[in-house]
Amino acid sequence: MSGFTLTYRIQNEHIHEKVGVVLVEDKIRESCLRWFVHIKWWPSNDPVRRIEFQRCGERPESKLADEENYKCLAGILICCPEIVHSSPRVSILTSQICWWRRGDPDRPLRHIKMKSKDGKPGSNPDKISRAGPMCLMFVVLCGFSFYLGGIFSSEKNGFLYSDSIPATVNHKDNALVHLQIEPISFPDCGIDYQDYTPCTDPKRWRRYGNYRLNFMERHCPPISERKECLVPPPAGYKVPIRWPQSKNECWYRNVPYDWINNQKSNQHWLRKDGEKFLFPGGGTMFPNGVSKYVDLMENLIPEMKDGTIRTAIDTGCGVASWGGDLLDRGILTLSLAPRDNHEAQVQFALERGIPAILGIISTQRLPFPSNSFDMAHCSRCLIPWTEFDGLYLLEIHRILRPGGFWVLSGPPVNYENRWRGWNTTVEEQKADFDGLKKLLTSMCFKLYNMKDDIAVWKKSTDDSCYNNLTPSSYPPKCDDSRDPDSAWYIPLRPCITITNPDLKKLNLKTSPKWPERLNVATDRVSLVSGGNNIFKHDQSKWKVRMKHYQNLLPALGSDKVRNVMDMNTLFGGFAAALIKSPLWVMNVVSSYGTNSLGVIYDRGLIGTYHDWCEPFSTYPRTYDLLHLDGLFTAESHRCEMKYVLLEMDRILRPSGYVIIRESDYFIDAISTIARGMKWRCETKDTEYGVEKEKLLICQKKLWYSKISQE
Repeated sequence: MSGFTLTYRIQNEHIHEKVGVVLVEDKIRESCLRWFVHIKWWPSNDPVRRIEFQRCGERPESKLADEENYKCLAGILICCPEIVHSSPRVSILTSQICWWRRGDPDRPLRHIKMKSKDGKPGSNPDKISRAGPMCLMFVVLCGFSFYLGGIFSSEKNGFLYSDSIPATVNHKDNALVHLQIEPISFPDCGIDYQDYTPCTDPKRWRRYGNYRLNFMERHCPPISERKECLVPPPAGYKVPIRWPQSKNECWYRNVPYDWINNQKSNQHWLRKDGEKFLFPGGGTMFPNGVSKYVDLMENLIPEMKDGTIRTAIDTGCGVASWGGDLLDRGILTLSLAPRDNHEAQVQFALERGIPAILGIISTQRLPFPSNSFDMAHCSRCLIPWTEFDGLYLLEIHRILRPGGFWVLSGPPVNYENRWRGWNTTVEEQKADFDGLKKLLTSMCFKLYNMKDDIAVWKKSTDDSCYNNLTPSSYPPKCDDSRDPDSAWYIPLRPCITITNPDLKKLNLKTSPKWPERLNVATDRVSLVSGGNNIFKHDQSKWKVRMKHYQNLLPALGSDKVRNVMDMNTLFGGFAAALIKSPLWVMNVVSSYGTNSLGVIYDRGLIGTYHDWCEPFSTYPRTYDLLHLDGLFTAESHRCEMKYVLLEMDRILRPSGYVIIRESDYFIDAISTIARGMKWRCETKDTEYGVEKEKLLICQKKLWYSKISQE
């Protein structure tokens, strides 16, 4: 992947405009360039560098071909040298016509015979005479398309920056026609859809198999079954209690489910008290309170106290009391649980203001890159770790950083004292524990510490253990056929993921501690083209932007906003700029975009992969603020705007806010759809008043279904 810069040479002045990131297989189609120059379906390893217009008589800088007679205006696509000889398609616009190189990559580019130095025409002068006007018209169209590409592209995606002197362009004669759509009004979906989760809908479970609980994974409805309506809140819904009080209580009517209260009242997960649910901090393995449980963990894992451990994942999270307690200790935990009919674990967690996401370890990888979390936790999460040849543990191994910790409490740990209450035999539990230890040892985990009901294993910090594995070992080392960071609808693999040896600072022992790691460009930054420079620019850019955002929306950074999502981030700069505010941010990286999610985890932040052509893995009404930066510019060629905005409405809390940073081409259309969703929106200038880009600040109205009111 690479960026490219559009250069106009007008009266010897250079005007550089950022045109955007080219993930050549997908991203180049995002800009208006595709309408004219038809640059499509390049191999993903074709890093387009830049498109440059040359004035007549200037020697082109390109070395794509031995052209001796470039005399006139030419648009030149400059590629990496290795791409010139390997790409199946190289586009080069000569002074006469745009030729495409197809077929055999070793076949030389076709030359156009031009006039010789003495003015005598070459062969076939009739074709040349006809080609002249065609060339002129084509060049004009290309030039205009380049201008449009600069207008429509997002500033977020500009990866190459010019140091040339800017010039003033008169836009009065080049006014753009904004995207316009007909006004639309969406009906409410009905009270039965108040907790609708499209991709994990229990009403559709019977369509899928029971094998390894596959039916509880993501299965999104086809476009013909997508709902074009607004998900209503429950009857009696109130604006959520503000943080930090929300960690201990929430409104009963906001999550009106009594199953946990009725079935696990002796474990003190939660307790109904009038119009509220109270969260005393209990759990299956910590009936005496989560704080005492975590105190014991800290004694077993000193790295929890000094900033070494910053990110954690809780599989089978309950009501997320463990993650909530760790927030007070500087550890950011992502709680994970599947959608269910009764417990609503993730819904309770998010209502409390604790990070959580719907998910299950079943047949597919979790939507996180390899080497992400510093610690993983299972407190009687009922995951059969030793079944299916340890496939679920191999996924934990993949997402844990080298030197990371896996914590297990519950069966079979402490089976000597607990087996009678587990409806089993001591022999069976001993066999399970021995099998678990053997399996973890084969994956290069070491038993780090154990006391009472808690056992801690540590993942190997280097490759020495993996190098000792033989071809006959199980599990084997993974081959290179699948990127270990690929995690969007990717099947689980029965093999050990080995860390890239070039990424030496992923190890917990050598990584910067929190909070220093927030501002450090780690090894994985180098995997992004121009990484270090882009990282520094991203940091400084978001400091300026955030001041402007908070001036426009004073609620940002106050206790009115707790759960925040950055819908298409790069390095988590938006979240980093808000690190001192009483909120947390779910950083979403496009499954079709730059793979930068690993950098976000390296910084001590959390996030997930996602494709916004599909609904997100969360309950309705779970986020106070949604932020997007150039999302429609990046994804409008794949995702229909209407469905993206309806999904935003589903996951946004009533009275919640939206900050949309977009090309002004899309702003009017977004505003039209937003009004149909009962949002109130205002268009604002960006911090630098850029004409081609605007901010749309919206707030969702609190409304109730007519049926629920009746």
